[in-house]
Amino acid sequence: MPTTERGAASGRQLAHPPREEIRLEAVLHALSDPIRLRITRELAEGHDDMACIAFDLPVSKSTTTHHFKVLREAGVIRQHYAGTSRMSRLRADDLEERFPGLLPAVLEGARRAAVGFSAPA
Repeated sequence: MPTTERGAASGRQLAHPPREEIRLEAVLHALSDPIRLRITRELAEGHDDMACIAFDLPVSKSTTTHHFKVLREAGVIRQHYAGTSRMSRLRADDLEERFPGLLPAVLEGARRAAVGFSAPA
């Protein structure tokens, strides 16, 4: 059963799968979408916690919310409230523990694709 975190002042809770329940197929599904992969890359390159509004995404607010929910429910990110902002953090340690090398490989592949490189033949 997913664990929840409570916003300090608000009482709002967000469900997150415990590390041992993160499923490979859910992570791969979450990372298969270009917008969600972009969010993951920005979290990997950015600060520990980033507000959802810090991401300049080419989709509506409701679609952005959906993408963050998919990432959170898959165990790729952890979210909590700080005031009225929903903060996101990459669960790199949990993903590394469950699937060693997966996240760095996906992020490197995405980086190479973004700059037009391909892997050596």
